Amino acid sequence: MAVDSDTVRRVAHLARIAVVEDEVESLKAELNAILAFVEQLGEVDVRGVEPMTSVTPMAMKMRQDEVNDGAIADSILQNAPAREDHFFLVPKVVE
Repeated sequence: MAVDSDTVRRVAHLARIAVVEDEVESLKAELNAILAFVEQLGEVDVRGVEPMTSVTPMAMKMRQDEVNDGAIADSILQNAPAREDHFFLVPKVVE
């Protein structure tokens, strides 16, 4: 897949990045190099390779999955401009 100048401008627009015309050609070359590298990664045979979370073997730390309120609800609600019970009170926005 090759990126053309129009695609560079479109990506820049979608990313809300200001790109002047002088930069389009260099960005096109960089994006094409990135895409070529990604295509190269797709050729690597990873069958039989287990997914890993680190480059060194380690067991993930596990904890009990307990539901709680964090025990800081009162502290958080002190910052609220309006509150009712343990909830933020917001103005009605939909009729």
